[in-house]
Amino acid sequence: MSRVVDRGSLRFVFLLVAAIAADASAHCSSSGFPLVRNISDIPQSNFGRGGLTHATIAGAVSHGMKEVEVWLQTFSPGTHTPIHRHSCEEVFVVLRGKGTLLLGSSSFKYPGTPQEFHIYANSTFSIPVNDPHQVLNTDETEDLQLLVVISRPPVKVFIYEDWSMPHTAAKLKFPYYWDEECFHVKDEL
Repeated sequence: MSRVVDRGSLRFVFLLVAAIAADASAHCSSSGFPLVRNISDIPQSNFGRGGLTHATIAGAVSHGMKEVEVWLQTFSPGTHTPIHRHSCEEVFVVLRGKGTLLLGSSSFKYPGTPQEFHIYANSTFSIPVNDPHQVLNTDETEDLQLLVVISRPPVKVFIYEDWSMPHTAAKLKFPYYWDEECFHVKDEL
C-alpha cells in the first residue's frame, strides 16, 4: 500500500519540527536571553514532581553559567524535597510561606537524626557542602517559595531513602530533572 503525501503537508511538518527544535535549542543556550527578564515570564515546571514548581532563573546548562546557578522553587502545602546531598554550596532565601529544614551530617557513615530548623518568609539559610538535608512546607494552606543559589553547577544530587541510609548507598541523580532537557553527555570513546 503506497501513501501519497503532498509537498505542502510535508513542508508544514518540516517547518513545525524545525520550530520545535529551534525553541528547544533557544531554551538550552546562553544566547538569546535578554539581560533583564521578568521572573514571572520564565517557564516553570513540576518535572513530574507533584507539588513542586521550579524555574531556573540563571543556570549552567540552560544559560551557560559557570560558577553559580539560581532557582525559584515553590512547594505546595505538605510537600518537600527528597532527603539529599550535593558537593556544592547552597543558599536559600525564603520569599513566602514557612516550613522546616532538616539537616543531617556528612561526618558519620549515615546522616543520623537530623537537626530541625524552622524557616519563614524573609529568612535565609545555607547548607554545608555534602550535608544531607530536606526542605518541607509544613504550612497547611500557604505555598513555600524559595530563591536558591548553588555553586559549581550543574548539581549532582545523591538521594536517600531515609536518614539511616549510609552515604555510600545514596543514589546519584545526574543530570537532575530540570537539567535533563538541555544536558548532553559527551561520548568518551
